[in-house]
Amino acid sequence: MPAGRHDGRPLYEHVAERLRAGILSHTLAPGSWIDEQRLCGEYGISRTPLREALKVLATEGLITMKPRRGAYVTEMSVRDVTDVYHLLSLLESDAAADVARLASPAQMAELEALHAQLEAAVDDRERFFALNEAFHLRILDIADNRWRTQVVIDLRKVMKLNRHHSLFREGRLADSLAEHRALMQALQARDAAAAEALTREHFRNGLAAATVRPRQA
Repeated sequence: MPAGRHDGRPLYEHVAERLRAGILSHTLAPGSWIDEQRLCGEYGISRTPLREALKVLATEGLITMKPRRGAYVTEMSVRDVTDVYHLLSLLESDAAADVARLASPAQMAELEALHAQLEAAVDDRERFFALNEAFHLRILDIADNRWRTQVVIDLRKVMKLNRHHSLFREGRLADSLAEHRALMQALQARDAAAAEALTREHFRNGLAAATVRPRQA
């Protein structure tokens, strides 16, 4: 049984949480088959909560159910990555414009503090990844549209399945930081049009980096 099951949630939710963590860390690699028998033995559970958990992850897009073949970790095609970035660009640029118009001074100060941490993390890629996502999600929180936020959170989960993360590309991390810097300046200036345009450019550049395959040695 998954550790820490003492919060009253159904068992399948704990199983889904554990599987989700394995998928997003690529411990369960994109395209890999979900061995239900092995996982039931490893987790100390029956097939029922595991299959309920797989349904949850299939709804999130992290698992693909194939008739007569079972469950697989979703593998992102170039089309998939392009579609996800397109939607993120639309939703997050809209949120950035809202923040430029509506954020309180205290909320703007929070974004400035997050951006300062991002600037300081440029030599620590894992910390940069975490702060980058925190910055984007804080913009969504401040923009305060829960439906938009939920869609973006689900899309960002799926985006993590891509084997070629945009920030892995040489030089992309520094470029991303420069784009964040420009966006922060537009937000501070309360320039909604610039904030929206810069966010869209940020995602266009991220898509270009995420869909370039590394050269073979």
